[in-house]
Amino acid sequence: MRAVLLVLFAIAGFASTGAVAGAQDNVPWTVSTAANDFGSDRDNYTYTVDPGDHLDDGLVVTNNGTTPLDLAVYSADAFTTGQGQLDLVARDAKPTGVGVWVRPGQDRVTVQPGQSATVPFTVAVPGDAAPGDHLGGIVTSVLQGDVERRVGIRIQLRVGGELAPRLSVEGMDVAYSGSPFGSGDATLTYTIRNSGNALVAARQSATVSGAFGSWRVATDPIADSPQLLPGETWRVSVPAHGVVPAMELAGTVTLTPLLTDASGSIAPLPAVADTTHSWVVSWVLALLLLVILAIVVVLVLRRRRAKRTGEAAARDAVSVPS
Repeated sequence: MRAVLLVLFAIAGFASTGAVAGAQDNVPWTVSTAANDFGSDRDNYTYTVDPGDHLDDGLVVTNNGTTPLDLAVYSADAFTTGQGQLDLVARDAKPTGVGVWVRPGQDRVTVQPGQSATVPFTVAVPGDAAPGDHLGGIVTSVLQGDVERRVGIRIQLRVGGELAPRLSVEGMDVAYSGSPFGSGDATLTYTIRNSGNALVAARQSATVSGAFGSWRVATDPIADSPQLLPGETWRVSVPAHGVVPAMELAGTVTLTPLLTDASGSIAPLPAVADTTHSWVVSWVLALLLLVILAIVVVLVLRRRRAKRTGEAAARDAVSVPS
């Protein structure tokens, strides 16, 4: 696989407008959406479609340099990077979603200095397309040695049917790493899974407590997760301070799905919560339990001894002649 240098945040619509503009300034060309029945000055391509739909749109490529540009044009699937940013897979990765549905009208475009060219493309939604959000993009690129420099625009399709935004918590664990005496620190780790069919982010909060909710403390604040595509996961690790090692620790995570609607507004959905339990050995509590157990044993033995002594005294009293 050849080395690929992504123009950071160059995929328009995957970052703020300012970041996109700054990224495109690093290459001698820019891309924008064509003005047509879908609108003008769009940040990206957003469509609401049904299975089997077919539509046509265009990508405008502008050469801001002083020499002609010969660029490759292709479509690709989207994914969330480890840094929490939406990006497009490399050119040599085989597409399976939007990268297959989007078909550029040409695989190369030549643009003269100071000129613009429009590349038409079609979107053919399969008849068996699953309801929900599907993301990809259309990309222009040039290969310089073994490095590909590319700029593209995001394409988001919301396929008609039941929209089911859903998040779940997986692989949760709470580990105590503080002092066995008094209180200490714990670390809560878990994986967020987008188990629905919509593009969502997660607002998060978490607590660590002892048995039956005792000594409950909140973890450090947790930033919202990035937007996750259906099926994607995001690993989280967060500390909690002042945790009492109360033999059993419970870690509880609450996730609020954040769904962005067609107008760009963010709607919080009903929260979901999950809890995990972990055993923690506290020598203080263990010693206290041993002391209590010892006291109980001593009291029981004393009671039995007193009972035997009383019974013996009673037998002796009965056996004495009158």
